[in-house]
Amino acid sequence: MAERASALNRVLRRAGGPEILDVLAERLSGADLTTLMLEVMRRRARALSPADVLRRYGHDRFVAPAQIPFHRLRRAEDAVLSALPREVEVLALAPVAPLGTHSALGPVDQNKVVSTIRNSEVAADPTNALALEAALRRRADPSRPVRLAALQRVVRAQRFEGAVSYAHFTLFALVTAGRDPGDLEFERRHAAEHLAVLTGAVRACGVPDAEARVTVLDERFERVAAELDATPYPEREEGRGYYGGLCFKVYGKGLEVGDGGFVDWTARLLGNRKERLLISALGIDRLA
Repeated sequence: MAERASALNRVLRRAGGPEILDVLAERLSGADLTTLMLEVMRRRARALSPADVLRRYGHDRFVAPAQIPFHRLRRAEDAVLSALPREVEVLALAPVAPLGTHSALGPVDQNKVVSTIRNSEVAADPTNALALEAALRRRADPSRPVRLAALQRVVRAQRFEGAVSYAHFTLFALVTAGRDPGDLEFERRHAAEHLAVLTGAVRACGVPDAEARVTVLDERFERVAAELDATPYPEREEGRGYYGGLCFKVYGKGLEVGDGGFVDWTARLLGNRKERLLISALGIDRLA
């Protein structure tokens, strides 16, 4: 954080002072800022030679091809989709989402997302975009739950360490949105369904020992966890503050390949505390 602030202060000094940040962030409308930044990028692009572009392509971690061969990724994608119930609709999501899609819904620093100059951001997690679509559908017809899935290549700006960690990768995402009928009925039914789909998908990829581990974040969800075919994982720290009630991870051959849990996104999007949303995802590159 201190390093980021130091870099920002240096840039602001060269740009004419800290007030320029206020102008760009607060005084210009979104359309005016887009107009300005489009011209800035046009001039910068005009100054680049083909050699400059090739040089950047060879060094920029965001633009290099996937390290996993295409045929292995495609085989894993087909295997994962084969585990979906017919009632789940699979969407082809756009590669970008509205600005703030990731940081406004979940506690995600905007610097971990690749923002664009057109009031949008590159997809970093398909569950966020699916949540927006689910909210629109729930608003149009609140009488039945919405069950959506997607496969999407995403980009994340933070650096990841360790094996099978990449700047861009494919995620399979599953979301279920509905209304709370009481007695944790929504949570009990759909948590079991998500885990069945995720572990079934891992097995369909040729990993027979798929394992789910569940973490209870609210004692009221103890009864939900007790009904799941999952190993208790009370020591989990990651995801607290992101998920509520209950969350889980999925493993294959000891490697973490999936994650999910309950979030309040549709409740906040629709202004209705009765709305419920369960999200989950699998890392296709890791499965491949």
